[in-house]
Amino acid sequence: MYYRNVDRTVSPWASALKRGFDIVASILGFILASPLFLVIYVAIKLEDGGNVIFRQERVGYHGKIFTLYKFRSMIVEAEHDGKPELCRKDDDRLTKVGRFLRDHHVDELPQLWNVLKGDMSFVGPRPERKYFVDKIIAVNPDYRLLYQLRPGLFSEATLYNGYTDTMEKMLERLRMDLNYLMNRTFALDMKIIWLTVMSILTGKKF
Repeated sequence: MYYRNVDRTVSPWASALKRGFDIVASILGFILASPLFLVIYVAIKLEDGGNVIFRQERVGYHGKIFTLYKFRSMIVEAEHDGKPELCRKDDDRLTKVGRFLRDHHVDELPQLWNVLKGDMSFVGPRPERKYFVDKIIAVNPDYRLLYQLRPGLFSEATLYNGYTDTMEKMLERLRMDLNYLMNRTFALDMKIIWLTVMSILTGKKF
């Protein structure tokens, strides 16, 4: 199914509610997770002494590039040849600490700063690098419709489709993200957050 030229906007009130939730929840998240931030900082530094925070450019709201922040989970020279690569199963570029962080999804905690700044929202399509966005658009231009949304820390596609390491999975993620675009509500956001948090707490890997 194709959605070209669809403009699925929401009311100003709904937009303000979503943004207000993002601000309050990200501040509370920083406060509650602050002890964990310290533990992770020490663990990464003790393992290899490299930078704790990983920065990477992603395509976001209105198609603009922003800097995404994560706890570094890979070796310092993970993409030494400069060619973007997706994280794959049993990736040997992951550090021991990084593999634990990824398995438990806590490597993404610094993205609370992206949410607070307005680069991202708690719920929305996962942000992708331009290199891969261009490849997806070459197959399905409907990807550009997602520019109507702030990228999300959580997404329905990640919850049910997992992280993507192939073009096939990317296109399936796009299908689910477009479905979210067409049907999004604040209640749906709360459901996605609840199900994702419960999945993480029960040890689900995705």
